[in-house]
Amino acid sequence: MSAWVTGANGFIGRHLVRELAGVGRTVHGVGHGALDPAEARALGLQTWINGEVDAANLSALAATHGLPSRIFHLAGGSSVGLSIARPFEDFSRTVTSTARLLEWLRSFAPESRLIVASSAAVYGADHAGPIAESAALAPMSPYGHHKLMMEQLCRSYAQSFGLRCTVVRLFSVYGPNLRKQLLWDICSRLSSEERSLNLGGTGAEIRDWTDVRDVVRLLVCAAEEVQQEDFRLINGGSGRGTSVAEIAGGLIRNWGSSTVVRYSGVARPGDPASLLADDGRLRDMNFDWRLPLERGLADYVEWFRSQARA
Repeated sequence: MSAWVTGANGFIGRHLVRELAGVGRTVHGVGHGALDPAEARALGLQTWINGEVDAANLSALAATHGLPSRIFHLAGGSSVGLSIARPFEDFSRTVTSTARLLEWLRSFAPESRLIVASSAAVYGADHAGPIAESAALAPMSPYGHHKLMMEQLCRSYAQSFGLRCTVVRLFSVYGPNLRKQLLWDICSRLSSEERSLNLGGTGAEIRDWTDVRDVVRLLVCAAEEVQQEDFRLINGGSGRGTSVAEIAGGLIRNWGSSTVVRYSGVARPGDPASLLADDGRLRDMNFDWRLPLERGLADYVEWFRSQARA
């Protein structure tokens, strides 16, 4: 059976392609970024289309390879900061691409199952402790608002046209090949041998950190679960909270550095104090998180240093 991945050239997308290929799926991808055929094959992609997620490109894939049994939709905006700097671009990448995909599925591939990567940013702030999928939604940034719009479109097409869709709200995904955000920033500065790191916020911000290698297993698991209802929501978090200060300390420890971290005390726009998943639905699925945080941080430091040596 074949699987298509939108955004297959992104951070999570590349890991997902490897996971799908590793379990015997034939994988085709569409999204942004140049990949020559040899690089695409090494990644696990049989086909790569560098372009928009639109009817023309989706129909081109179908004409050559037939309809997919599963579509993993990872294309979209990728950060709060960029959504604030360029909100219309974020809207186009997240909301418009999803609308195009759903309309194509309705018209040409209504039997294909859709698995969509959303974000815990839809929850917003003012949540204490684990957040259930049924919690009130109050996004704080264009990024979160656009992810919520994407979810609403998926729910609409499931209810109105019977498309089968699973939305997985991802929390703080990290791991090898992540070249942005907190871990990348800290390791970049450790590699420059800075003796003191000044970070925003208080350091007490709580996040649900999940290794990308576990996250892609979860996406594949969600795609294979028997789905009774047309639309399903799942929190893609572990239920274990870790502070930013603990993450910084773990990276410094694995680096073997004595660097000191100081915090400005000023929160970034769109940055909640706590985002922690209620993982009840994952426990019902018997999904297991295999990579503990300390190992994940050690692997990230090792990967970062290997890039510097390359």
